[in-house]
Amino acid sequence: MSKTIAEKILSAHAGCDLKAGDFAICKVDFTFSQDGTSNIIIDRLEELKVKKLKTRFCMVIDHNAPSPNEGVSKVHKRMRQFANDYQVELYDIGCGVCHQVIPESAQILPGDLVLGADSHTCTYGALGIFSTGVGSTDLAITLATGKNWFRVPETIKIIVKGNIPKGVFAKDIILHIIKKIKADGATYKAIEFAGEVINKLDMDGRFTISNMVVEMGAKVGFMPFDKKTLFWYKERGCSVKRIKPVVADNDANYSQIIEFDISNLKPQVACPHNVDNVISVDELKNININEAFLGTCTNGRLQDLKIAASILKSRKVKKGVKFIIAPASRKILLEAIKLGLIEIFIKARAVVVAPGCGPCVGTHNGIPADGEVVISTANRNFKGRMGNPKAFIYLASPATVTASAVDGRISDPRKYL
Repeated sequence: MSKTIAEKILSAHAGCDLKAGDFAICKVDFTFSQDGTSNIIIDRLEELKVKKLKTRFCMVIDHNAPSPNEGVSKVHKRMRQFANDYQVELYDIGCGVCHQVIPESAQILPGDLVLGADSHTCTYGALGIFSTGVGSTDLAITLATGKNWFRVPETIKIIVKGNIPKGVFAKDIILHIIKKIKADGATYKAIEFAGEVINKLDMDGRFTISNMVVEMGAKVGFMPFDKKTLFWYKERGCSVKRIKPVVADNDANYSQIIEFDISNLKPQVACPHNVDNVISVDELKNININEAFLGTCTNGRLQDLKIAASILKSRKVKKGVKFIIAPASRKILLEAIKLGLIEIFIKARAVVVAPGCGPCVGTHNGIPADGEVVISTANRNFKGRMGNPKAFIYLASPATVTASAVDGRISDPRKYL
């Protein structure tokens, strides 16, 4: 029977032939948690009296790094103790965002089945991995048994074609797709991306798109495996012999096939308070901002920082605007320092914070005040996302966010590119 990528990976991990809609118990290759979810996982493992973990596991301190208060510090201390007791890898403060440091480590490979106690685990679909987020209790059960249950998702194939216009980046493309499909339009589906535009994107851009498929309800968003993917792994010291990409059959059965031609697409902005409330940047007139944020598991990668630096190189952040930049990992921060990007940011009056999630989840490093307007490269803009339900969050690409920081209002970045 012809299969999609999701059907092939779950069949391999269940040890039987599966199709969309089937239920199965599958062996899980890799798991992880972060400091917002680890405490419950440890509680559940203690309740279950688990002495030995049955699957590979790591922990990442990224959502509150460094700790902003006493309660979080207790969680971090507990995570460090657990990692020591169970001999699991811990990415401590300063290492970066889980969805950057885990792929960077090259310990997860195409065809793997990965569960993370974080909703944006779908990011690793950019590498051909079936990766999806689960709750803390579900993850604890996986650690105790090495397995979990799955319903095999139907798959939507999304073909993106055309020429990529000036000022349009991966973030604009995925915001445009979410606008059309809606925030719940792909619930419990897998997505397979294809088309000439996807083929042209670098790996950073592919991670951005896969990261946001959960914002339309999807479980995972697969990118095609090609020479760029292979080179990405080789750069990280991974042996080519270990890489066995999974490819959908030509006659695989899709629930939908949707085509997007982006040749005339303009820079996109998601307006408060829904990620699918998307319009072109030139439709927004005189929206003054108080804060701009560049970072997160969506857009804190090196290419994103390069784009921002190219705009800021001979410019300053508008007085009265807080421009906060959080590199996605220590490795990216070091590369940015070598390239002179951090110096550009600081001279332009931006603030560079420790690698991690930064103000994205509203715990520290830039919580907006009542009524303040923020433009962010993050993936969510619902009320309270950044810590204050009385603030207003717009989502956009690194170029649009940086141009807006310079102008003090939401601005079209094309004039600076």
